[in-house]
Amino acid sequence: MTDVREASASATTQQARSGPNPTGDFIWYELMTTDPEEAKAFYDAVIGWDVEPKPTGEQPMDYRMIRRSDGGNAGGVLRIDGDMAAHGARPTWLGYVNVPDVDATTASIEQAGGKTLMATDIAGVGRIAMVTDPQGAPFYVMKPNPPEGDPNAKSDVFDTKAEQRVGWNELSTSDPVAARRFYGEQFGWTSEQFMPMGEHGEYRFLEQNGVTIGAVAGTMDGQQPHWRFYIRVPSISKAKEAVEANGGKIATGPMEVPGGDHILIGVDPQGAEFALVGQA
Repeated sequence: MTDVREASASATTQQARSGPNPTGDFIWYELMTTDPEEAKAFYDAVIGWDVEPKPTGEQPMDYRMIRRSDGGNAGGVLRIDGDMAAHGARPTWLGYVNVPDVDATTASIEQAGGKTLMATDIAGVGRIAMVTDPQGAPFYVMKPNPPEGDPNAKSDVFDTKAEQRVGWNELSTSDPVAARRFYGEQFGWTSEQFMPMGEHGEYRFLEQNGVTIGAVAGTMDGQQPHWRFYIRVPSISKAKEAVEANGGKIATGPMEVPGGDHILIGVDPQGAEFALVGQA
């Protein structure tokens, strides 16, 4: 897996960079996929993004910005090449969490039972590391450098209400109690509020600096622990039609959730799980 992680890390040289985000903020999202062209066709149709075309000239890898309609970036798309696939890479979405010191954070994560899979400096961008929590869910931690001339730049890839951005970060884990303790200790997230889910246990809401950023729940259907990111769209019913018309599959929903939003969870044509949230 080392080659896969280093490749994904190097791709961040092209990412939008964030400045004064608090520790624990999600500051970037990345789709790893076997077919960026097909992924572009799918997500552009479903969400309204405009994923960049293939980079021209000689590039170390195929990495593309996910452009929003308002001109900002929602994240990036990295092509999984043959070598990456041979080392275990599979289509997936990953999130980046802002930290003040990557090395101190990875040491703390390891002490708590997690793992550091890769750490590297990216010239002009910052330092990042791919890690797993103690239950095995992968994510990135990052100490970004602010872009030149804009020291107060702030990532806006997460927003609870804005369309074409991730609006909810959901951890499915084999041990919700331990996961809550881990993320609370590492990033200061709190999880006192919850919704009972019967035989499925509790759905614990994650709070970050007074904002509900997502939740923690037990794994279902035999899935491995992982993060799931809900992207906001204007209409779940129209998005469902676009998913099915463009080669995706619906795994769960659409269904209404507390607060009046509707959600669905699906699988894109390359096999990456995705989730959507919006009005009916």
